[in-house]
Amino acid sequence: MAKEATKKSAKKIVKKKAKSLVSSGSIYVQSSFNNTIISITDEIGNVIAWASSGSIGFKGAKKSTPYAAQLAAASAIEKAKSRGFAKAKVFVSGVGSGRESAVRAITNTDIVVSSIKDTTPVAHNGCRAKKARRV
Repeated sequence: MAKEATKKSAKKIVKKKAKSLVSSGSIYVQSSFNNTIISITDEIGNVIAWASSGSIGFKGAKKSTPYAAQLAAASAIEKAKSRGFAKAKVFVSGVGSGRESAVRAITNTDIVVSSIKDTTPVAHNGCRAKKARRV
């Protein structure tokens, strides 16, 4: 009985993994009507840094503003710069108001942007719409 109790109380010492340096990758800007999320990945697709308008501290309707998107982009880039991030491709998705201001904030930093691509999904008249509601 006593041996089992000592096994459970003994804690394993886990060392933190050293953060590797990443020089180039991709920046994904996902802008909805409610929020703007910026994710920065390495070339494989592993997320290095991210930020959103909500994580910066904006709440409610203020999360969807261009200013909140600009601050979120600046915050994500600062996190990535600490890992040596210098060159990026930008992919913009969504219909929110923070799209342009987030891209502008990215281009104003000293990160070299090689391309900007809009990856917003556009329907090609796929599924049939719901029937009209009659009251």
